[in-house]
Amino acid sequence: MTNEPSTSELHAHNFGVSPESRARLLRQTPAILWFTGLSAAGKSAIADTVEAHLHTAGRLTYILDGDSVRLGLCKDLGFANADRQENVRRVAEVAKLMADAGIVVLVCLISPFDRDRKLARSIAGSHNFAEIHVHAGLTVAEARDPKGLYRLARRGAIRHFTGIDSPYEEPTDPDVFIDTCSKSVDEGADLVLHWLHSR
Repeated sequence: MTNEPSTSELHAHNFGVSPESRARLLRQTPAILWFTGLSAAGKSAIADTVEAHLHTAGRLTYILDGDSVRLGLCKDLGFANADRQENVRRVAEVAKLMADAGIVVLVCLISPFDRDRKLARSIAGSHNFAEIHVHAGLTVAEARDPKGLYRLARRGAIRHFTGIDSPYEEPTDPDVFIDTCSKSVDEGADLVLHWLHSR
């Protein structure tokens, strides 16, 4: 009986069609736009608007949204710190594969810990990567609460909820900062598009 191979014995095949060739075919530069912030800060709304602009301009895009990912790719994960880290790692690996295919990938993930966002950037490798901090104070996010999650967390029905009994480490030097208490969704989207076009 033989042992299973270790990762040190695995080697990625050098396929003939490169990520650069795919990007040229699509006539666009792939990128990973990583939206981070509290629940109800406005991540998905801004990403949706950014994607609509890019789609109208003929760019191939895809949104990886936290809730959707947890219904499939990460449905086996909970919300303890180790599970959150694995959630970010999996999504970052998928985002990189999609960027390798030439796509502009928009990731909407609370991703509360700085080390995990740094990991996502390192996984992106040579692809353009923007850490986009969609900021809303806890009081504002909790007042919005479209899914009722903060109310459940306050009652103890949800554990490890970011901002209530699990911390959110705000980015110290994000590529894009959007304060949704003072900026509209369209204004926030414009900031992201400006960053992207500058690349």
